[in-house]
Parts: sequence; C-alpha cells; structure tokens
Amino acid sequence: MSAARAQLSPRLALPGLLLCATALAGCNEEKSATPPMQPQAQVSIVVLHPQPVAITAELPGRVAANLVAEVRPQVNGIIKSRLYEEGGDVKAGDVLYEIDPAPYQAALDSAIAAQRKAEAAVTNAQVRASRYQELFQRNAGSRQDMDDANATLAQAQADVASAKASVETARINLAYTKVTAPIDGRIDKSALTPGALVTANQATALTTIRKLDPINVDVTQSSTNLLRLRDDIAAGRLRFTGLGVAVKLKLDTGQQYDKSGKLEFAEANIDETTGTFRVRAEFPNPDKLLLPGMFVRALIQEGIAENSFLLPQRGVGRNTKGEATGKFVGPDGKVEERVLTTRRSVGNNWLVDGGVKDGERLIVEGGQLVRTGQVVTANEVSVDEATGELKSANRRAELDAGNSAKN
Repeated sequence: MSAARAQLSPRLALPGLLLCATALAGCNEEKSATPPMQPQAQVSIVVLHPQPVAITAELPGRVAANLVAEVRPQVNGIIKSRLYEEGGDVKAGDVLYEIDPAPYQAALDSAIAAQRKAEAAVTNAQVRASRYQELFQRNAGSRQDMDDANATLAQAQADVASAKASVETARINLAYTKVTAPIDGRIDKSALTPGALVTANQATALTTIRKLDPINVDVTQSSTNLLRLRDDIAAGRLRFTGLGVAVKLKLDTGQQYDKSGKLEFAEANIDETTGTFRVRAEFPNPDKLLLPGMFVRALIQEGIAENSFLLPQRGVGRNTKGEATGKFVGPDGKVEERVLTTRRSVGNNWLVDGGVKDGERLIVEGGQLVRTGQVVTANEVSVDEATGELKSANRRAELDAGNSAKN
C-alpha cells in the first residue's frame, strides 16, 4: 500500500506545480503591464527680457600713419655724416644728415662781401646826389646832373637789396646742408650712406618718418549697409547715437585693442568698382602697438535698438526651410518650438525682432534630447557673453548624467 502511494504522489504533485507556475506567470504579466515611472528630462533655460542693444558693425581696415614725411635733400652735395639711429624716434628739427657745407659757406662769404660793396656804393652815391642837389638849388648845376646823381643813388640802393637777398639765399642753402626732421615720429632705415652724392629734390628719399601716436585706421563700409542703417533709423528700429562715435579695434590675432578711438570723417563718394566708401578713425597709440599696414577689424557702434531681445546662438537652430527656430519651456513645463525673426548677430547672440515675449524661457542646453510637447524640468542658467558657453562649468555633465539616468 505504501508503495502504491509512493507511485501516485508524483502524479498528484505535477498538476499542483503547474498551477503554481501559471499563477506566478500571471503575477509577472500583471506587474509588467504597469510601466515604470520615467524621470523628466533636464534642460537648461535662460529667461528672456527686452533690453536696449548697441548695434555695432565689424569692418575690415588697415592701419595708416597719422603723418608721413619723406626726407629729401634740398641742395646738392656729398653726405658727410648720418646723425640718427635707424628705426628710432626723432623730434621735429633733429639733424638727420649733414651734407658737406664748404662750398655753401664760401658762397655765403662771397654774398656778404658783395653786400658790403653795394652798401659802400650807396654811401658814395648819396654824397654825390646831395652835392648836385645843392648846386641845382644855387643855380650852379643843371637839372640833368641832379637827376643822374639821384638815379645812381637809386641803383646803388637796389644793388644793396639784391645783395641782401643773395646773402639770405646763401645762408638758407648753407642751412640746408643740415637735413632735419620735418615732423615727430619713427624714422626708417637710411637709403644712402655717408659719401653718397645727393641732388636737390631727388626722386629717391633719404628716409621716411611716420607719426605713430595718434594713428589712423581706414575701414571700408558698403553702400548697402549705409542705406540699411538709414532705413532702420527712419523706421524707428534704431536710435542714432550721434556724432563722436566710439570705435573699438580687434587685432589680427583676435585680441581686442585696449584703447578706444573716435571717428574722424567718412568719404563723400562711393567707389564705383567696389561699391564701398572709406571711414577713418583715430586711435591713441602710446606703446606703438599699431603699425602702418597692419590688418585690423574695427567695431563701430551704429546705434541703439530699443526693447530688443538677445537670444544666445546656442539656443537657436534651423528648420528644414532654413528658418531660425527656438525651443521654449511653456508655463505647463512642456516643450514648444516656434519660428523666430532674427535681424543680425550681436556677439554670441541673435538679435530677434519677432517670435519672443518678455519672460519666456529659451532652452539653451539639452534641447536636442527633448521633443515638442514633452514635459521637462527647467534649470535656469546664465550664458557667458564673451564665449557663448554656460557659466556653470559642470552644467553639461549634470545634464548628461540626468538624461542617462532617464534612459
């Protein structure tokens, strides 16, 4: 009997095990039918507010010396010595070269002697004219003799004046043997050496002096931009800042020049070939950092755009039509995307005319990982105006960690 029970026990146990397994499977299916709670996506946002925006134009330009003087000899002769250091700074009146003065000193001495001779002839003519005047008054001499004596005196006086002019000319030529600097500035290398023969007003300059402080920057502006600027001012989109506009410089290395300049003038004609006109600005240059011929970019403030929105470029994308778009977090925490009307770039931002209201929240980080209508958790951050990056260095790592946990 016990053996029969032993044989029946496995058969009775099998249906019970199957029933339990079925019940467990049903429990698992019931649990899997309820999805687990997913954490909300983390995004970084900036709150937008209208503000006055300074509109600047970044224009290419070249540095030009404030004054340029090419030094040439004004008399003929042999260069006796060079008296300046090449590449150094000179003052107006400094002696740069000395031309052999011997022939000009001799010419001056000869002119002085001729002047003295002419002055002696005047004395003799005056005595003679006085004598004939007395004789004529006593009816002892003729009028013809008196007139001849007066004419001789006038001729002698004219000879003295001519001799004085010759002396002055000789003195000037002697002074020209010392070639002096006409302006303050930095002097170039010498084109000729001592011993070289030079001629007056020759084509080859002995050297060149450039005044570097202050210094000029010539920039070019297109006529199209000029017309657009005037239209914006007329329509009220831009407020003109008036004369005396400050100008900033960006060097070829990308570094900004630490001193501001001012606009001097703008040409009144448009170049027919390029459709541009030239604008000149003047900058202080005490350290001689700016040198003539250097390429720079000038930042000129054109006006002020009142009640405008600046959107970080990192938060603005493009749709398939090429339109500027931005993702925003609405009051209900849901993501919405809309088309924006951008006017121009301002630093690392877009100047936006339409599609934005005061207090709206623009997604600047994490927007690629969320879709329209999705509920997200918004974290307000600030954007570095200089670099366009989030000021919180660990913000990207926090977002990546949060979105990884969500997935």
